[in-house]
Amino acid sequence: MPSPLPLDVFSLVTLPFQENTLFVSLPQSPECVVIDPGFGAPRIVECLKERRQVPVAILLTHGHVDHIAGVEGLRQTWPELPILIGAGDAPMLTDPQLNLSGLFGFPLVAPPATETLLDRQQLTIAGIPLEVREIPGHSPGHVVYIYSHATQPLVFGGDVLFQGSIGRTDFPGGSQDLLVAGIRQKLFDLPDATIVFPGHGPTTTIGDERLGNPYCSNE
Repeated sequence: MPSPLPLDVFSLVTLPFQENTLFVSLPQSPECVVIDPGFGAPRIVECLKERRQVPVAILLTHGHVDHIAGVEGLRQTWPELPILIGAGDAPMLTDPQLNLSGLFGFPLVAPPATETLLDRQQLTIAGIPLEVREIPGHSPGHVVYIYSHATQPLVFGGDVLFQGSIGRTDFPGGSQDLLVAGIRQKLFDLPDATIVFPGHGPTTTIGDERLGNPYCSNE
């Protein structure tokens, strides 16, 4: 049997982009952080209330519309929620062209960030210590959040690294070279057992991707 996770992580798949909205908390704690709230804010709010969880912050891995669409709805329910995002992607929150919603034909904006984050910054939110690592390439200021205070670290990775794949790099500001270099330098230094919670699709591990990912493996 696999070891229990050091944090409680609940994934709510939001439509239409099959995006993983994550609720992350310490075991048995009602306080949580919401990572990348996607479309369908009423469903996200309802799910939080059903689970008796109280969000204390919104953490964004990047500023594309499918990862920020629920921010406004969460703020309507919890008006004081802090919004944190990498400094390089902060302008995307309030610009439909930058966050791609304008390109898809449904212009959407979110409230501006209350805090912008830098590479290697340390955070503690809801009692959870996290390290920020900036890995551009899918978007100019994409960040991942790493929980390393356990024998099995966790990565909340947005659209950087997927099971057998990587994030798209054909959007404005994208670069496959930057993305692959960032994965190798800032994720592949983590232990093999590290679990990656991506923005779309199933979880994976650093060991599996280091060994067999066709885009960035070390083989």
